[in-house]
Amino acid sequence: MLETGFSKFNLSKPVLGALQEKGWTKPTEIQRETLAAALAGNDLIGQAQTGSGKTAAFGIPIIESTSAQKVVQSLILCPTRELAIQVADEIAWLQGNKGLVVETVYGGTDLERQAKKLKAGADIIVGTPGRVIDMSKRGHLELSNIKIFCLDEADRMLDMGFFPDVAWIIAQAPNREQTLLFSATFPQEVLDAADELLNEPEQVFTGGTEIEVPEIDQKYIRIGRGNKLWALGRILLTMGHDGQMLVFTNTKRMADLLVERLSKHRFESTALHGEVPQKKRERILNDFRDNKFNTLIATDVAARGIDIDTITHVVNYDLPVETEAYVHRIGRTGRMGRSGVAWSLVSNDDLVQLDRISSTWNLTIPEHEAPELPDGTNRDPVRRREDWDEVSDAYGMVRIRVSITDKQASKRELADWLRQEAKIPDIAIGEIEIGQDHTVLEVHVEKAGRTLEVLRRRKWGGSALDALLLDPEPVDFNRNHALV
Repeated sequence: MLETGFSKFNLSKPVLGALQEKGWTKPTEIQRETLAAALAGNDLIGQAQTGSGKTAAFGIPIIESTSAQKVVQSLILCPTRELAIQVADEIAWLQGNKGLVVETVYGGTDLERQAKKLKAGADIIVGTPGRVIDMSKRGHLELSNIKIFCLDEADRMLDMGFFPDVAWIIAQAPNREQTLLFSATFPQEVLDAADELLNEPEQVFTGGTEIEVPEIDQKYIRIGRGNKLWALGRILLTMGHDGQMLVFTNTKRMADLLVERLSKHRFESTALHGEVPQKKRERILNDFRDNKFNTLIATDVAARGIDIDTITHVVNYDLPVETEAYVHRIGRTGRMGRSGVAWSLVSNDDLVQLDRISSTWNLTIPEHEAPELPDGTNRDPVRRREDWDEVSDAYGMVRIRVSITDKQASKRELADWLRQEAKIPDIAIGEIEIGQDHTVLEVHVEKAGRTLEVLRRRKWGGSALDALLLDPEPVDFNRNHALV
């Protein structure tokens, strides 16, 4: 019952009424552990996993400490526009009929319209750092009356280059009485940065600090960027009519571009990113949930809040920049006991990040060939292109084997010959390993085509060189590519 849940915190009638109308009868763990301290005005660090009710944990104390004056008293900073919208929406219903004006301040919207809303007055601002600073410098947003300052997803806010902006905003709020930091994770470096912002904060860590990694089939395809669309086409062909796929890109431009490219090859898909209006976003998700289309291309920001249990495939078209995002991405499939598969399309440039993801979360992500064409299909929908990046290592070097032995030439002689015959500079020549049976030489990917052509046409000591392109070696990042 409600009386044994939220009512013990002595919340106001508008907030209790809103909770009751929403059907929230008892607080979640993060709410239960933080509400009393936050309502008492203490600085607070709260850690809990996504979906645990963090927004209400800081939203309720902010609402209770803010009055309807149309003067900015509380500021919540978020790393993205999408999250700012979601937080503002939740604050709006949590307040019930209290009458507070909640406004969002984020980039990508009309400045004049936003300025008019701020001029009309607001009590709570939910925004992103860049636009908050912009509106403050333009004189549209007064920060000096702020009593409560909150960082949502504090790990990202203090570890993504936002810290100078956050520090600037705090400096404009000298009358600040309370600071709240909430996040799913709090690495030590973030906690260290937080020391500058808080005054003897209470720390609440719930649900453990580790993220649960879902048990699904994880694979990666070693593929150059030029052939990622080919690999995605193969995965789509083998998904089946009942499958649903969520494809992740790192930018909204790539999401839109991928939809366009897939359409040319007769694959229907829809993009979801931060610039998609909220109403359209809801329509897209409803259509996807109803299986009106089966492939959604999304950015990490836009994928927040997607709760669809029938997704069978997740594809990382781009590997995420943050290792934690990988776990959140693949967790969109294999839900409710269903099977799921997560493919990652990994170019040479991505190998370091793949290793970082694997080691951070103790994952085994095996390399796998792209799926075979299904029975009855004899042609790829997307033609595979020649892509030198697929055979170059992380340093951009390509390995070529030739039939020269240690009795026929020295490293210096071969290097001089390459410079003269293939017309390539010293900087493009890597290691040359001469053995008893053959030689393996390295050249930079930009000169690989020309070098291979020369090696296949020329002779050494009257004999053909039998030039053969080799797969790249496993990456050793301590290796020094010194010139011969």
